[in-house]
Amino acid sequence: MSTILIIDDEPGIRTVLRDILEDEGYTVLDAEDGIQGLGDLAANEVDLVFLDVWLHNMGGMDVLKKMREQYPDVEVIMISGHASISLAVQATKMGAFDFLEKPLSLDRTMTVVRNALAMEDLRKENRSLKKSIFIDDRMIGSSPGMKAVRGLIEQAAASDSRILILGENGTGKELVAREVHARSTRSAGPFVELNCAAIPESLIESELFGHEKGAFTSALARRRGKLEVSNHGTLFLDEIADMSLVTQAKVLRVLQEMRFERVGAEESISVDVRVISATNKDIQEQIRKGRFREDLFFRINVVPILLPPLRERMDDMSELVGYFMQKFKRPSAKEAKTVSSEGMRILRSYHWPGNIRELKNFVERINIMCEEEVISADSVKSFLGGTSQGQANEALTAYADMTLAQARESFERDLIAARLREASGNISRAAESLGVYASNLHSKMKKLKMSVEK
Repeated sequence: MSTILIIDDEPGIRTVLRDILEDEGYTVLDAEDGIQGLGDLAANEVDLVFLDVWLHNMGGMDVLKKMREQYPDVEVIMISGHASISLAVQATKMGAFDFLEKPLSLDRTMTVVRNALAMEDLRKENRSLKKSIFIDDRMIGSSPGMKAVRGLIEQAAASDSRILILGENGTGKELVAREVHARSTRSAGPFVELNCAAIPESLIESELFGHEKGAFTSALARRRGKLEVSNHGTLFLDEIADMSLVTQAKVLRVLQEMRFERVGAEESISVDVRVISATNKDIQEQIRKGRFREDLFFRINVVPILLPPLRERMDDMSELVGYFMQKFKRPSAKEAKTVSSEGMRILRSYHWPGNIRELKNFVERINIMCEEEVISADSVKSFLGGTSQGQANEALTAYADMTLAQARESFERDLIAARLREASGNISRAAESLGVYASNLHSKMKKLKMSVEK
């Protein structure tokens, strides 16, 4: 069962709460002041804390602030015999789950306890799912280039140094960032991704820093930004070279001070975050053209990791194909498909402009559409690049009786639907694969009268 810590200077309150909670099967710890309570948190795995506002030695609000900094995943229920609306609002803004007034109502107390622990269970489940992602998507290959990348990951993961991952689209930059996080001392913390190219300039500051209710027209409630959510974990800034100069200046200040303000707020928030950045652009050229701040480059480029394109690591082709064949094997198949030696020669001679992502899509496509157990050279030629000549002619036939406007609309609808299916209904990821902003994709879907099917 869950462990609950009670921090209150009134022995009677501690006794009553302990009796109630132990009757429900919880393990209960108690402390008479904030200093002892923080010591109990350091020494025990605690799932939930009851925290009195008025305490000796260290006030409850000061204890709450320390807890948010040191134990961000532990839910806190504030209690007070002298409650006020302003105090409850302040505690909630600082991260308290709820605020209860003494004398405590048994029914109300247990309802809040169950809700708070349900939130903690959800966090644990999310962390478990994130770890399963690391297991499912592995770095494949033993070519010299990949051995060098693995060596850099091994060296950099143990430190908190900032990393800049460079490479073409589809080379696996996000996978490298996740691998660094999984091997780091922050692996139990959150891994949060922000794609700087997929978010409109008007929204990126809200996404990064969060906002207060009423900060702008559509800000209907307070929202934590990616920086705050990734506290004690890793923030991955993908396609950072697409960030505007104005936002770059603000990110630079955050990296220098590890403090920021939500949009529409005056109070600064301190965070402990490791930042990993990535870009597919020539960042030195972006600096020369005045599109990227040189001082920000020096901040993020402590450990550079250059990912080789697939065409430069053909020694890994057989291993990669085998891995993806196993991954996309039909449920009814006993063995994964293989590729003939002539088919492998064609794969090795192909340029692979989409890199690993293109190879992954090719293998998935051929598992769905080809009945051969050993994929022939002809089949490889047919499906490589996404379509055979015959399939291309069939595609054109579908638009034979349409005007140009009708054909374009039909094609856009089919392409968007396909990318949404690939992204499991995730608008942001679908927009990224299409090279448009998520807001633009929403507008296009509305115009085409499309809805998301998950």
